[in-house]
Amino acid sequence: MTHQPSSQPRLSPISDTASDAPDIVTRLAPRLAHFAGVARTEHVTRAAHEMNVPQSTLSRAMVRLEQDLGVDLFARRGRTVSLTPAGRTFLTHVERALAEVERAAEEVRADADPATGKVAFGFLHTMGAETVPGLIHAFRADHPRVRFSLVQNYGEAMLERLRAGELDLCLTSPVPTAPDLVARRLDEQKLRLVVPADHRLAARRRVRLAEAAEEAFVTLEPGYGLRRITDDLCQEAGFKPRVAFEGEEAETLRGLVAAGLGVALLPPPAVPRPGVVELTVTAPRAAREIGVAWLEGRPDTPPVAAFKKFLLSRRGNLLP
Repeated sequence: MTHQPSSQPRLSPISDTASDAPDIVTRLAPRLAHFAGVARTEHVTRAAHEMNVPQSTLSRAMVRLEQDLGVDLFARRGRTVSLTPAGRTFLTHVERALAEVERAAEEVRADADPATGKVAFGFLHTMGAETVPGLIHAFRADHPRVRFSLVQNYGEAMLERLRAGELDLCLTSPVPTAPDLVARRLDEQKLRLVVPADHRLAARRRVRLAEAAEEAFVTLEPGYGLRRITDDLCQEAGFKPRVAFEGEEAETLRGLVAAGLGVALLPPPAVPRPGVVELTVTAPRAAREIGVAWLEGRPDTPPVAAFKKFLLSRRGNLLP
C-alpha cells in the first residue's frame, strides 16, 4: 500500500530560499540516521529494534521527514517498506553525510587521545632551528606518540590563528597582553647588533646602539614582533632607524648584512653565519621576552594540557 501524504503543509523541495536552508537542516539532521536504518532493513520494526528506538517514534520520524522534504521516501506494505526513487537518491547523500560525520567524530576523538592525540603548536621562525625541535624531543621522552601540527609564523599572525581555533598554543614575542588571551613569560633572549665583517664596528665586542644611528638597517616587515622591538630600542637610543630592506625571516636579514646592505638587531643564530660579526648591545638593554599564549577559556585536550604543563615547567630554561 502506497503511503498517502498527510494534509499537513509541506515545504517546497525546490523553491526554498537560501535563508531557509539552516532551518530545514536543523529539522532533518536528527532523523537522518533513523532514515538510513529503515532504508537498510526495509522494515520499521526491525530497524527500531536495531537502533533501540520505539517503533512508534521511528514511524513518526519517517512521516515527519517526508513532510519536511515534501516527497515520499518509502512505499509502505504494512511494516515492510521499500525506497522510492526519491528515497534512493536521498539515501545516497545521507550515507555520505553520515560517513563524514563518523570520520569527523573519529578524528576529534583521536586528536584528544591522551597518548596519541595532537597538539597544534605555533612558533616564531627564529625558534624553528633549535628551540622547538629540542622542546618536542624532550616532551616526547614521556609522551612518545603525541603528534604535532607545527606552524611557523610571526607573532600577530599566530595570535589570529589562536583566536580562529587553528592553534592550541604558540611561542611568541613580545608576550601578548590581549584580554582574550592567556600568556606566560618563559624566557628572555638577548639581541645583538649584526654588522658586516668589514664594518667599522666589526673589531668591537660591545657597542651602544646609538653608535649605529647613521647606519642603514635591514629589518623584518611591520607587524613582526622583532620589528616593533627594533623600532622601540632605536627610539630609546635616540634615533629612528633608516630602513633599507625589509624581510620576513631573520636568516635572510643576516645574508643581507653579510652582503654589506645594512646592519640588523637579531637574536643569536642557530649556526654562526660567515661574513657577519655579532656585537653585544650595552645600551639600551637589548632583549626580547619569549612567552607561550593560548585562548582564554578554551578547554584543553589531554595532549594539549600535557604539553602546556611541559612548556611552563621550562620557564627560564626554554632556549638552548
